[in-house]
Amino acid sequence: MHFEHEIEGGNFSQAGFASSEIKKVLKQLNINIKVIKRVVVALYEAEVNIVAHAYHGKMEVDVDTDKIFMRLTDKGPGIENIEKAMEEGYSTASTEVREMGFGAGMGLSNIKKNTDELYITSKVDKGTTVEMTAYLNRE
Repeated sequence: MHFEHEIEGGNFSQAGFASSEIKKVLKQLNINIKVIKRVVVALYEAEVNIVAHAYHGKMEVDVDTDKIFMRLTDKGPGIENIEKAMEEGYSTASTEVREMGFGAGMGLSNIKKNTDELYITSKVDKGTTVEMTAYLNRE
C-alpha cells in the first residue's frame, strides 16, 4: 500500500497532520502498536522538520508484509552538515520556531532511535531527502 501527503513549510497549524493520518491507517491494518508508535514518532519528527525548515515537502509511506518504508522529501535550504545535525540538541531552527516549542534539536536523533534504517541526503539550497525503514517483526 502506498500513501502520500503534501506538507506545507511554515504551516505549524498542520504540523503532525500527515503522520496522524498514517497512524490511523496503520491501526486499521492491525500493525503492532509498538511498531506504529516508532513509525509515527519518526514520521512526526521528519514532518515537523519540513514545516520548520523547508518551503514544502512530501511524505510517502509504503507498507508491505515485512516493513514500512518512509520517504520525506523537501525543497528548502538543505542540511549543510548531516553528521552535526544528527547530534542531540543541535538545531538551526529560528528563534520564532523555538518560541513555538519546536526546534530543540532532537528530531533527527529521535528518527534514528525509532527506525531500523535511516538514510539522509541533502543539497544546500536545494533540499533534503530522509528515507526510513521500520521492520514489522521488530518492536
